[in-house]
Amino acid sequence: MSNRREFIVQFGLGGAAVLAAGQSFAQGAMVADADPQATALGYHADGTKTDKTKFPKYAAGQQCSSCALFQGKAGDKAGGCPLFAGKQVSASGWCSAYAKKA
Repeated sequence: MSNRREFIVQFGLGGAAVLAAGQSFAQGAMVADADPQATALGYHADGTKTDKTKFPKYAAGQQCSSCALFQGKAGDKAGGCPLFAGKQVSASGWCSAYAKKA
């Protein structure tokens, strides 16, 4: 009987630890400018460093936080983006898939 109780308690604690670790990983994994997907899309964590000759679509003031794809809340320094699954982009970043929020 005590083995069963022990199992249930440990299983619950283990599950909570796995969930906490998963949330912490999801919140901390940032897209690097050198990431192959980022390079292909011209992503920069600091959008003002975008090569305007290579990406003429870029305009001053455009940044991830004002993009329709940005999944962070207003005021967040970073947030998710479906183009970089499982990673976060900088709110002040930019990439060639930028689409202004409606």
